[in-house]
Amino acid sequence: MAARILNGTEIAQEIRGEVAAEVKRLAAGGVRPGLAVVLVGHNPASEIYVRGKVKACEEVGIYSEKLTPAESSTTNEMLAVIEELNRRDDVDGILVQLPLPPQVDAKKVLLAVDPAKDVDGFHPMNVGFLSTQRPGMVPCTPAGVMEILRRSNIPLAGQEAVVVGRSDIVGKPAAMLLLNANATVTVCHSKTRDLAGVCRRADILVAAIGRAGMITRDFVKPGATVIDVGMNSVTDEGEFQKFFAGNAKKDETFRKKGSVLIGDVHPEVAEVAGAITPVPGGVGPLTIAMLMFNTVKAAKMRRGERVRELSKV
Repeated sequence: MAARILNGTEIAQEIRGEVAAEVKRLAAGGVRPGLAVVLVGHNPASEIYVRGKVKACEEVGIYSEKLTPAESSTTNEMLAVIEELNRRDDVDGILVQLPLPPQVDAKKVLLAVDPAKDVDGFHPMNVGFLSTQRPGMVPCTPAGVMEILRRSNIPLAGQEAVVVGRSDIVGKPAAMLLLNANATVTVCHSKTRDLAGVCRRADILVAAIGRAGMITRDFVKPGATVIDVGMNSVTDEGEFQKFFAGNAKKDETFRKKGSVLIGDVHPEVAEVAGAITPVPGGVGPLTIAMLMFNTVKAAKMRRGERVRELSKV
C-alpha cells in the first residue's frame, strides 16, 4: 500500500492563518511585530529566499524591512548594522541571510544578534534553551518538522526516531526536539556503521543529509514515517532515470526546465513507508511559516507575554 502523503503546504497555510490572527490581536494592543532581513551582496538563491520571506510577512501582517549592505562590507560594518537593529524597538526579529561574503566572519556576526531577536534560533543561548527545555527561539526547519508530525497525529512519545544528519541548523535541533517530545533518538552521520541497519529501526526517520535520493527502501522499516528535509536539484539525465524512470509528470518537468527537485529520500520509499513528506511541498513551506511564528513569538516574549507553543494551543 502506498504511503500517506503528509502535505506540508496545507499545514503551513494553517500555521500562517494562526499567525495572522495573532498579529491582528497584537495590533489591537498597539504592537506590530517586525522582521529585519539582512542580505549582503547579490546571491541569486538568497535573493529568492528573501523575497519569499518578505512576501510571507506582508501576507500575515508582519512589518518587514530588507537591508542590503554592499558586497564589500567588512565584519565591523556588519556588526554595526546588527548593533543598530538590536537597539531598535520596532524590530522583533533579525535574520541574517547566509552565506555572507568570504571576508565577513559569519560566526561573529550571528553571535552579535540579540538572542531575543534571533528568529533563526542559531544563537548559542537559544541552542542552550532548547537543550534544557526553556522558552527560546527554535530553528525554523526542525520546528516545522515537529509541526508536521504533531498535526498529522504521528505519535512521538516512546517511538524510535532516527535523524540522518548532524548539522547545527537541522540535524541536531531536530534530534533535541524529538528527545524533548519523549522519543528515543539516534543521530546518524557519514561515520555511522551500517547506516541502513540503524535507519531500519526507526518508527520516525528524518533525512537531512543533502544527498539526492540516498535513503532507499532498504533503509526504511515498513510502515515508518519518513520526513524528507533534503532539497536537491537533479540535472543529469542518468541520475534522473535512476530516480524517476517512468514518471511522466517528472519527465515533462525535466525536459522543460532541465532539472527536477528531489529530496534525500528515493521516490521508491513511498512504497514501503506508512507516511512520507513529498519534495517539493513537504518540509519546505513550513520553514517560512515557522519564521513568521518565531517573529510573533519574539514580539510577545520581548514584551513579557507568555507564549503558547503552536501545537499546545
